[in-house]
Amino acid sequence: MSEKPPISKESSGDDSLPDEIWEQFVRDTEQDIRKSAPKEPSARARMVTERLRKEQEAAQGGARGRKGKKRPAEPEGWRTGPAWREMDGRAGRRRRMWGVLGVLAAAGVLLVALNPSRALSLVTGDSGSGGEATAQLPPETAAPTAAPSFADDPDRPTLKEPFRGSPAAQYADGAAGIELPEATALGGLSKEQVAAALARTRDVLIDADLNPGTLRGGRPEAALALIDPLQHDVLGDLTTALAKPDKEHDPLNFFSRFDPNKVRLVGDVIKTRGRMTFSKDARSGVVVHADYTFVYPVVKAAPGSQEVARTIVRRILDVQAPDPSVMRSTAGKLWITNYDVDIANSQCAVYDGYLHPEFADETPSGPSPSGSALDPYDRSRDLKRDRPEGCGLVSRT
Repeated sequence: MSEKPPISKESSGDDSLPDEIWEQFVRDTEQDIRKSAPKEPSARARMVTERLRKEQEAAQGGARGRKGKKRPAEPEGWRTGPAWREMDGRAGRRRRMWGVLGVLAAAGVLLVALNPSRALSLVTGDSGSGGEATAQLPPETAAPTAAPSFADDPDRPTLKEPFRGSPAAQYADGAAGIELPEATALGGLSKEQVAAALARTRDVLIDADLNPGTLRGGRPEAALALIDPLQHDVLGDLTTALAKPDKEHDPLNFFSRFDPNKVRLVGDVIKTRGRMTFSKDARSGVVVHADYTFVYPVVKAAPGSQEVARTIVRRILDVQAPDPSVMRSTAGKLWITNYDVDIANSQCAVYDGYLHPEFADETPSGPSPSGSALDPYDRSRDLKRDRPEGCGLVSRT
């Protein structure tokens, strides 16, 4: 595998690889094979709790002019930390990931033999194009029917092109990826009231998942301010999670946060893909459902760090904009009825309130992922309430 392929006599001088570049390529690919891939855990948490249900019933009972009927009991939701915890041993994960890395390394050698110039761009990080000129996908208006295809020769991300080799290269940039559906009057609310609820939901997502201050571990004041203060328990849980995170109070269930002392974002672009819908609430107003994937490229915080890793967060948020004539509520605020999250490439069993991306040059630590590999870019996959907890595998980042 370390033997340099012969250069065809017909090849131009530009297609030849200098010895030092070839040796670097061989070292990199062999190092990748020897090492296991980073753990790629998923995570999930839900907030459809009994306490929240009782709060809503109490609010409806105190509505002006009407007596609220008792809301049917909802199943108690999950209030746990990141999911997909350990279910198997480290050896199983290493066997699975070794196979993937072996295929990638072999494909790299074949690529060198067939296209030395292309291989040179992969090693040096110079694509010759000056940037990622990939056509952006149209807005997502319904759940996809399948996962995006895998590239035949996936590129490694670089500091200049951190989304290279990822479906996220075709995602929208940041808040531009959170497009609002056209509002209509529904559930006792006017068209303008529904439009305002959609815009507030968007503002929550922007502050929770895109605001640079939040991503650096700051307090997401704008998002918290949009939650109805009558939801004492929800606000209390989130405040506790931000101040004293632990397994039972994990801010990652609602916010995306990185430890600035350990990693930093590459550039100022976060890729976003998803959709927002709304429907009539069975009792009062409308329910807004948001389902978005955020892709964060990061490097280690140490000066001179070059290796780019990506962490993918898929976040689901359901909020209610009540009809104030039926349910006691605060004008201009939202009721949180459900939230859920899947996280790819963050260490398992760490509850310090930060995402912890792993890099190929690190020795894996903590619980070992296991099970069938999932594609974090597969937005056709439902985040089921009964999906198993544990440390799982993903097929790519």
